[in-house]
Amino acid sequence: MISVFKQHCKTLLFTSFLSLPLTAMAALPSAPTINAKGHILIEAATGHVITEENADEQLPPASLTKIMTDYIAAYEVETGRLQLDEPVNVSVKAWRMGGSRMFIKEGTQVPLEDILRGIVIQSGNDAAVALAEHIAGSEGAFADIMNEHARRLGMKNSNFENATGWPDEAQYSSPRDMAILARALIQEYPDNYKLYSEKYFTYGGIRQPNRNLLLWQDSSVDGVKTGHTDAAGYSLVASAERDGLRLISVVMGASSEQARANESQKLLRYGFRNFDSYSPFTTEDTVTTVKVWLGNQDTATLGIAEPFSIIIPKGSEESLSIDINIDKHLRAPFNKGDVLGELNIKLEDKVLATTALVAQQDVEKGGIFKRLWHHLVLLVTGFF
Repeated sequence: MISVFKQHCKTLLFTSFLSLPLTAMAALPSAPTINAKGHILIEAATGHVITEENADEQLPPASLTKIMTDYIAAYEVETGRLQLDEPVNVSVKAWRMGGSRMFIKEGTQVPLEDILRGIVIQSGNDAAVALAEHIAGSEGAFADIMNEHARRLGMKNSNFENATGWPDEAQYSSPRDMAILARALIQEYPDNYKLYSEKYFTYGGIRQPNRNLLLWQDSSVDGVKTGHTDAAGYSLVASAERDGLRLISVVMGASSEQARANESQKLLRYGFRNFDSYSPFTTEDTVTTVKVWLGNQDTATLGIAEPFSIIIPKGSEESLSIDINIDKHLRAPFNKGDVLGELNIKLEDKVLATTALVAQQDVEKGGIFKRLWHHLVLLVTGFF
């Protein structure tokens, strides 16, 4: 496919990706109607938005909050400040928490790894409070840490007041923010993310199932988290991987437990049926060859610095085109890896991705006579 793609190279002239719904870029089946207060579907590798509605609306997150609670624990484990086998003290406050529970007992110590399973699989409010107190001393102080991570991740429509998702008018998030958080968890802490695919967890002789019904209905689904309160309705952050393509869906404010699973399945099915992940170039490919002035060689090859992928409608590879933007009077010297231009990948005049073009070799200054000649030519043509 690369050779076909390269035939669309146009004229000479930072990997960043646009969060544009791709449904506007090609003739595709309409995105499904989702019966919920807000939803979004993204491709995990790039963050491309496939479809969305009310994705930035501030909604009660309920137990989707616990994704952030667990994310912070994974972050602390990664930094070495927490160990999975260290004991977590259970306070009276944690023990007394209502709602969904792990059923830990006040005054006991529970291994951190069990606490995390209690949060992720059993959605235990008691476990979430115990973890918050263990990390920050109090749940309020932990909420400050949650908000720091939310700002760092770019979650612009989120505010956390507690670690559980217990109803609080000042606690809110959005479908887009939850997709950002789930993507960060999956990419940054894959070992921790494995917990989300576990269907059952038994603690204290009590066996509880994971509330994510999609784990039983779709073998490609391996997470993420459910949430429910009367105010929030039924919510689900789901993720699935098929043939190397990972999608993340967020449905917030559905009408029932089964409805949130059904609506999430609609989104995932739509994404997998209609889109592919595509890598247009490798770091070994020469994207273009350019003329060099004042150098010890007359041309240089340019390529990409880092591999990347884009998400495109199925079967649209041959419709892709590229624009290469670079100084037409490129001058030596420069080194391998220096950024010398940019590559825009387009579909139907929509830019899907922009990435830096870098030199694939060192080019030193040319000899004195060659430089004098090039200086003269540039001066005469008005480009010196």
